[in-house]
Amino acid sequence: MLIKILIVVVLIAIVLSLGSGLFHLVKEDEGQSRKRMVTALTVRIALSVTLFILLFIAWYAGLITPHHVR
Repeated sequence: MLIKILIVVVLIAIVLSLGSGLFHLVKEDEGQSRKRMVTALTVRIALSVTLFILLFIAWYAGLITPHHVR
């Protein structure tokens, strides 16, 4: 159960980082806003890779099982 909570927390963090990047994209301040947007999107990519690795580790350990397509 702990692994599923961790997966949901990482997904929420990814969505928040994406929202932060969008906010800085539409913000009018050019110089500082671009740097913050790039940082937010870099964090999102790092979180996505972390989630991908976490899912594979959980699947390999048998903590989660994939559903079969019928």
